[in-house]
Amino acid sequence: MPEVIGIDHIYVSVSDLTESEKFYDVVMRTLGFRKNEFQIKGERHVQYYNRHFGYVLRPARTRRSHDSYAPGLHHLCLRVESEEQVNAAAQRLKGQGISVTEAKRYPDYAPDYFACFLSDPDGLRLEITNYRLERRQRHDDWESFER
Repeated sequence: MPEVIGIDHIYVSVSDLTESEKFYDVVMRTLGFRKNEFQIKGERHVQYYNRHFGYVLRPARTRRSHDSYAPGLHHLCLRVESEEQVNAAAQRLKGQGISVTEAKRYPDYAPDYFACFLSDPDGLRLEITNYRLERRQRHDDWESFER
């Protein structure tokens, strides 16, 4: 049976490509992403990428703000290695003028859940979290992980 080994890319439609690009330039650079751009059928697309996947901004065809509680994407969570890296990302983003919540523990989610939250110019919620023990165990010992 084929096994999905990762997310290759995520496309996000944005209402103002220039405004979103400014926001994501700061956020994605802080998280170690590189950037390129390309066109599809004459429409400019901006891609942020790392070794694992690409995150692409494309022009929206309608102008509606993102509603996290409507059917569809609620939020996108990006994982970093440690609580220290979550803290560092939050502090760097704040220092560059990005509105981001305090990085802190969320024991209601998991005992070692540590995260901060921010929203892009269209209201898409983003989260940065640590690589938690349960996630590490699931990755490292998949065959014996409880199903």
